[in-house]
Amino acid sequence: MTDLTRHATFREILAQPDIWRDWGATLAVADLRQWVASTGTTEVWFCGAGTSAYIGDILAAGLEGQPGPRFRSVPTTDIVARPRAYLTGAPKLVVSFGRSGNSTESIGLLDALDALAPTWPRLNITCNSQSTLATRPGANVITLPEATHDQGFAMTSSFSTMLLTAAAIFDTTLPAYQTARRFAALADALRTLLPHFTAQAATTRHPARAVFVGSGPLAFAAREAALKVMELAAGQIPALWDSTLGFRHGPKSFTVGETDFWLFRSHDPHTRAYDDDLLAELRTQFPHSTIAAPEIPQHYGDLWAAPLYVALAQILAVTWSDALGLNVDDPFAGQGTLTRVVSGVKLHPVKP
Repeated sequence: MTDLTRHATFREILAQPDIWRDWGATLAVADLRQWVASTGTTEVWFCGAGTSAYIGDILAAGLEGQPGPRFRSVPTTDIVARPRAYLTGAPKLVVSFGRSGNSTESIGLLDALDALAPTWPRLNITCNSQSTLATRPGANVITLPEATHDQGFAMTSSFSTMLLTAAAIFDTTLPAYQTARRFAALADALRTLLPHFTAQAATTRHPARAVFVGSGPLAFAAREAALKVMELAAGQIPALWDSTLGFRHGPKSFTVGETDFWLFRSHDPHTRAYDDDLLAELRTQFPHSTIAAPEIPQHYGDLWAAPLYVALAQILAVTWSDALGLNVDDPFAGQGTLTRVVSGVKLHPVKP
């Protein structure tokens, strides 16, 4: 078996349990929740681009139905393109996620807020202490440990730690004093799972196409999983994501030849019944496909389990990228089409 530890991306995946445990023990959740309450806002927007936007999708779906403010995932790419369609009305709490904290859209959102909604409260969560998100005045800032500032192309520990940080702040069903214990329990779970994920990936064919499916927050975990595969395989393995019930409504047509499936099943018994129905259907209809339903500890619900499911896709993606002979830490090296921090976006000024 190839030694994957020579890749920074793989080492960053393996580092997640230690990062979660240490960070959870220091995160001032009670103070942050008090600050959120002090803003007086009735709506929270989770904003980012790419994987950082998917963090917002997972959070908004996972927090749905919780008492308190309304939660929305509003990508920076949407707001920057059409700021006047969004930045109106009563103030919203804008939570920005950014690994580098310097992407053009992150800066564009700050500029748009300054121009059109300067009184809206802001919470910036970033992995780069020197970034615009970390240093620009006017926001409450959470800077994650330097270890989360992934050096590889793909977001791995940055994704999971930003997600868990926001979950700790906004999932008020979990008492603040219990969040450190939650981070530690998830770290233990992932530490146990990683060797199994690595062994599974080593014996799993790299498919012609990959499909990831789930419900609620796990649908958006599936979205992140599909992105990891496409990114690290440099597009050589097309990947699709969808919701469990949505997949039958046309997207199933993606299944041709050696298409393999990963179904992220819900902790909720009602939702899981639909997951299991689709699982049985796929195994009947596509006997030549590999159809996996990973067993993930779900003692804490789907929102908190999401990074455990995504970790499997991270390992699969690294393994397949390596098998394809790609530079795992920079799959698009020499092509000039995709870069670690998105480039080539020109910001157009927003007039007040």
